[in-house]
This record gives sequence, structure tokens and C-alpha cells, in this order.
Amino acid sequence: MPHVPGLRSPYARVGRLVYFGRMLDKIRLHARGELPASYVENLGDAKPTVFDGRLCRFLRVPFAEIQAHVLENPSASDADILAWAEQKGGRRTDEECEIFSAFLSKRGWRDSGSPILAQRAAEPAVAGRPIACMFDYLDYDEGRDPVATRAWEVKPVIIVVIGVSGSGKTTHGRALANALGWAFADADDFHPPANIAKMSEGRPLDDADRAPWLAALRAEIERHLATDRPLVLACSALRQAYRDALWADRPRMRLVFLDGPRELLASRLAERSGHYMPAALLDSQLATLERPSDAVCISLADTTAAQIAAVRAALGL
Repeated sequence: MPHVPGLRSPYARVGRLVYFGRMLDKIRLHARGELPASYVENLGDAKPTVFDGRLCRFLRVPFAEIQAHVLENPSASDADILAWAEQKGGRRTDEECEIFSAFLSKRGWRDSGSPILAQRAAEPAVAGRPIACMFDYLDYDEGRDPVATRAWEVKPVIIVVIGVSGSGKTTHGRALANALGWAFADADDFHPPANIAKMSEGRPLDDADRAPWLAALRAEIERHLATDRPLVLACSALRQAYRDALWADRPRMRLVFLDGPRELLASRLAERSGHYMPAALLDSQLATLERPSDAVCISLADTTAAQIAAVRAALGL
């Protein structure tokens, strides 16, 4: 199967769970008529052994109810939808989520799913790839590198906290760094004076403006990677191309995406003073934003303490 735009890796986490974001992607793509037919037959919980069915049973919420909630609340973030599901079906412990995510992630590895995986791994499009489980197969089949999102294999050295202005990147990043005992850096501090002047005047940056800024951030990341000194970096990194420019070592880097509705972001910016990013640029940032497919998604509606706990649980830190 070729790359399916808008369908993220099964390894990608929302809060404490793998696969949940992928199931939401499938729901949204299906509603728009963009989900390939071969995926539609395994959509939902009608088949108890498919990933959708296993996840819905773990959450104790029927797929039809999750589907209806997603489609009735198009502006809700993935983290908000997960919080709704946990409220409806009952919140699971961190240990339960860790065990379940590991179970899903390793399906096909020395279990009852191994024969099916062996058949899939022999398909011409993926033959010869180091496929150890069904998640690996899905990633390779859809044109992704699964190594980048196997969180249990390599502990991260760099965590990049991303989001638009007003999402609380600096507050969250500092709190996360303090909780982990890591260094913290704010990408705003790496902008050259010309960029700061331009943004202060309410003019958005273009890619030429961002090039030296991204280069400086990349150098800072590489410096920490070279010395194995952990770093939390707060950075807008709204487009995938910008994130790719920072991605010096994918296995040792993780993304945390602070996600929330425009109304909440606007209210936060209205209350903020002493910052060079004016509220007028919010819509420009939202238009620029390319939602990441490989990030831990955190709800802005949660308290900082809850956000930190969710990140630590998702990344095993």
C-alpha cells in the first residue's frame, strides 16, 4: 500500500497509548472518502482481533461512539478525544497503558499473529525489510521508517516541544526539563535580531528568515547529542520541513505537540504581555501548522502537571 496522506504511524502516541491517533486518522479519512478500501474492511470493532477492536475494548468504549464523537467535534484535539474516552470508559493506570501499548506494538512477534505477519512480510513491496511485528509491517508498507518511533528501544536525548504561539511551549518545556533534570532551551532565544524585529512588527517570517535560525537550533541539538546531554527544546517547528531540519538523530529525538482549539490559544495570547509575537499572527501560524504524525499529543486544557505526567508515561521517562 503506498503512503496514505493523513494516516500516521501505529507507533505514534496520543497521551499514554500507541495506535489511538491512527484510529482517529482512519475515522476522519473515512468520513471524507479518503480511506483506501483495503483499510475500510478493518475499520471499527466488528472484527475482535483487529487493532481498532482491541483498542476499543481496552478503552471500554464502542467504536461507534468514538467515531460519532470524533465527527461531531471536528475541532477537538486528539488528546481531548482520548480524555473523553477515558472519562466515559474509565481511566486506566499508567502500568495498564504501558502493558497494552507494548502488547499492540509487538503483535506478530512470537505470538498467534506470527503466521499472518510472515505472509505480509513476504510481499514484494516489503520483502527483505527487518519486520519484527505488525506495526513494523504497516510502517514499511506505507513508506515510513519504524525505527524512528520505537520508543522502548532507545531512550530520547532530545525532546522538542512544538506548537503555535500561545500553546505554552516554554512553560511546558521548562516544567518537563525540571521534572526530568534535563537542560532547557527556548528556540525564541536563537532568532537573529532581524527576525525578532520583523515579528515585533506583526510580519510573519519566511523560509529565508528561518534558515539561519533552524541552523542554529540544529547545531545546539547536535552539541547535546554529541555529549549525550539530555535537552528539552521549546520550538514552534510548525512545518514538517522545519522539523526535518532539526532531526539530527531520529532514534534519540522525540516530539511533543501541544494541541488545542483556536479560541483557547487566542485567549492565552490576549492575556500575555512582554512578548514579541503579537496575537495577530496566530491565524498565520495556524495556517502554517502541519500537524505532526509522530508526536506525543498533549491537550492544552490539561494542567501543566497532567501534561508532564502524560509525556513521561508516553516516553517511558
